[in-house]
Amino acid sequence: MSVNLICYGVREVEVPYFNELNKHKYKTTLVEELLNGENLDLIKGHNSVMLRGNCHADREVIKTMAGYGVKNLLTRTVGFNHIDVEAAKEHGMKIARVPGYSPNAISELALTLAMTLLRSTTYTVNKTVKKDFTADPTMFSPEIRNCTVGIIGTGKIGLTTARLFKGLGADVIAYDVYKNESAKDIVRYVSIDELQQKSDVISIHCPYFKDSNHHMIDDKFIENMKNNSILINTARGELQDIEAVIRGVESGKLKGFGTDVLEGEHNIFFKNLVGKTLDATTEKLINLFPRVMITPHIGSYTDEALTNMVEISYDNLNDILTKGYSINEL
Repeated sequence: MSVNLICYGVREVEVPYFNELNKHKYKTTLVEELLNGENLDLIKGHNSVMLRGNCHADREVIKTMAGYGVKNLLTRTVGFNHIDVEAAKEHGMKIARVPGYSPNAISELALTLAMTLLRSTTYTVNKTVKKDFTADPTMFSPEIRNCTVGIIGTGKIGLTTARLFKGLGADVIAYDVYKNESAKDIVRYVSIDELQQKSDVISIHCPYFKDSNHHMIDDKFIENMKNNSILINTARGELQDIEAVIRGVESGKLKGFGTDVLEGEHNIFFKNLVGKTLDATTEKLINLFPRVMITPHIGSYTDEALTNMVEISYDNLNDILTKGYSINEL
């Protein structure tokens, strides 16, 4: 079977990776834009599709894909809630994901956001760029080695994040429903209440389950946190109630908030919206800068993570074609 593969959401800097890692010599079409109603028809003539996280393939999109002859649907992500898996299977599609990629990519961003907020770096640079070189109380900071860092979720990414903070001398505690034996040399497991009350920095690294932890970061969660603490989320936007976070920052309960994810982020992330007015909540959040720092889901936007995602996706497709299945099939 000849392969005509179309890949959506391929940024300009990623093109060389898609080309160089194509060891199976697939005929590929690389589309910079995310999958949307206006470019869905580009799938015509392709039997395989590769998506990224904010490419939403709901039942109607899947039906259209099937009509175009798509047999294989790949996502170069760990999560797959952007795909209607049931609909894809009903249309006889093979679906495969990437089970994991460089955990350092997300962990390094979490650390960067935390340290930037802890040292008020952006606030300070905003002053010096205006030629104000005075030091003020906002710039005064504890050293991370004198802080307690709480990690929620100790899978590969959470554990890697814990190691990074531990390497800087922080006391690292953790909470997870399922304790990771290999993590016990790095973290001390505590209850969620103790973690909230003792942590100067809390970094979220747990998966999202709609029925159990939707908006787990709510008013009660933040109220239970240590005063003047920092909250970091590089996991999933659905885990946080942004209105509650805003209240936490505005009241001074939170020293800072750093996030790489937002609920409904596909409406704004990866788009140039300069000069446009967003919804009231997002506007409010943005206006809390520099105490609030938002990055547009770039946690995995590194050379190593991209290599892992693309290489595994290509291999997934090859396994489906040559073996009839992939170990990463959904």
